[in-house]
Amino acid sequence: MRVIVGGAVALLAVGALAEPAAAQQTTSLRIAYINSQRIMDQAPGRVEAEAQFEREVGSYRQQIQRMEDSLRTMVQAFEREQASLAANVRQQRATALQTRETEFQTRADTLNQQMQRRQAELVRPIMEQINRVIAAVRVEGQYAFIFDVAAQGQSIVAADSTLDITQTVITRLRAAGPPSASNQPMQQQPAGVTRPRQ
Repeated sequence: MRVIVGGAVALLAVGALAEPAAAQQTTSLRIAYINSQRIMDQAPGRVEAEAQFEREVGSYRQQIQRMEDSLRTMVQAFEREQASLAANVRQQRATALQTRETEFQTRADTLNQQMQRRQAELVRPIMEQINRVIAAVRVEGQYAFIFDVAAQGQSIVAADSTLDITQTVITRLRAAGPPSASNQPMQQQPAGVTRPRQ
């Protein structure tokens, strides 16, 4: 049986016996590829989603910076004073400092997770629209497979540029316009930051 894939012919032997000529079939599989990075870079709504994300996470980044500054001040004060402290007081201060550092790290991790979730929320409508357009192009073009040459771990090292449908997808996306996105800002959580004692 002969299988034609993207213009290349591969011969497949079934068992040790050759098929009779009348039973041979030719199957044509249409394949194409995209560059998802180019598509995402030019997707309608991406710039606006990034700008909204940057506006919303500014206060979160400020909270993390304040926690880092507060902890740094506490560490510097402890380092200056520890030589003059009694052993039990020094141990109590070191323990309190370690506890505060753990609290700050936990809070920073929580803020980072909230920022990642918000970024995913803002990007999701864009990704869904891209996937819908790619699926429609695949059906209309009767492609069996569409590969992404920008995907991690992609093993395609060379391809016929006539199989690249990236611009077709970008053109369709531009015609569709930006997707309706979540304009709900992130819910602000308390920072949990206190000023160090002087």
